[in-house]
Amino acid sequence: VQLQASGGGLVHPGGSLKLACAALGGSISRYAMGWFRQGTGKDREFVASISWSGVRTGYGDSVKGRFTISRDNAKNTVSLLMSSLSPEDTGVYYCAARETEFEGNYYLYEAQYRVWGQGTLVTVSS
Repeated sequence: VQLQASGGGLVHPGGSLKLACAALGGSISRYAMGWFRQGTGKDREFVASISWSGVRTGYGDSVKGRFTISRDNAKNTVSLLMSSLSPEDTGVYYCAARETEFEGNYYLYEAQYRVWGQGTLVTVSS
């Protein structure tokens, strides 16, 4: 499986943006999926994760209540809807995948993921 993230761009503070992650070369129906981000000069940070069933989700503290992760296994895609954006949300956003036999599992740490996309840049600025 290869991942391709898209949807990044420039958005004003308070605005919204939706990122997409498309899986190529295989199905992600048995993969937990995650989003991470990395700002300039910062470590990569966990943003959100979703189990392969879509039933369970997890979010980083800084995005809870503002971001929503979802998936469409039929279309082999995962999305991240970001709202109430602030300049602190600026960074390169990466999608990642982890194959698992457990339909309810999602993962919070970079080392738990085996497949990574190339990243898409989100800039929040007035």
